[in-house]
Amino acid sequence: MMEKLEQQLKQHEGCVTTVYLCSENKQTIGYGRNLEDRGITEDEALYLLRNDISAFTEQVKSNIDTSKCNPARKAVLINMAFNLGIAGLLNFKKTIAAIEAGKWETAAVEMLNSRWASQVGARADELAEQMASGEWQL
Repeated sequence: MMEKLEQQLKQHEGCVTTVYLCSENKQTIGYGRNLEDRGITEDEALYLLRNDISAFTEQVKSNIDTSKCNPARKAVLINMAFNLGIAGLLNFKKTIAAIEAGKWETAAVEMLNSRWASQVGARADELAEQMASGEWQL
């Protein structure tokens, strides 16, 4: 029964992979998931987070030479890409140049010398320290 019901609901609802307003004017996604009344579960949120981490890891790898970075430093770039989008991260030209040269302190200073740093506050401080030290800041 479950397989046929799934098939029927997929046919009736259709799949929309971005948020849209349903006929009741509620924010909806996927196969009719009402985000306003139902939201998502913690497991669903974690699934989405892991997919996003994978996608941003690939984008960072494709756009920035991280060969001198240890895992904690690569994670800073992925974290920033998650927050800013890859295009936003790529605007940090001085930071990226410093990272590609292995100049960790300079990269950290350049990270903090940005509008982003003033917008995200402690997050920027923590990530700059992680970049400078190469040690996870948890």
